[in-house]
Amino acid sequence: MFIRGVFFVSIFIVFILSIVNAGSIPTFKNFSFDADKIVHSVVYFILTYLGLLSRFNISKLTLSLLIFFFGLFVEIVHFFVPYRFFEYFDLLANLIGVTIAQLVYKLKS
Repeated sequence: MFIRGVFFVSIFIVFILSIVNAGSIPTFKNFSFDADKIVHSVVYFILTYLGLLSRFNISKLTLSLLIFFFGLFVEIVHFFVPYRFFEYFDLLANLIGVTIAQLVYKLKS
C-alpha cells in the first residue's frame, strides 16, 4: 500500500532530521521556542495520521503509542548527540500532535 510506504519514509526522515545538527539547517536554526513546539506537534500529527491511514493490523491506540514512544526514543538519543538536547516540552508537543491526529481521524471515520 502506497500510504504505508509514505509513512515509513516519513518516520525515517523525521529520525534523520532529529539527529542532525539543527543549527546547520538554516530554516530550523532561528525557530523560536513556540515555533519549534508547533513543528513538533505538526510532524507528530502527520506521522500519526499517516499511520492511521495505513490501517496496520494493530489498534489505533497501540499505533499512536508506538509513534509517541518513537518520539521518546528520539529524545533519549539526544542525550548522546552533542548538539541536541532532551526536552520534555518536545515530548508534550509530540503528544499533542498524536492526540489531535487521533481525534481528527475519529471525526473523519
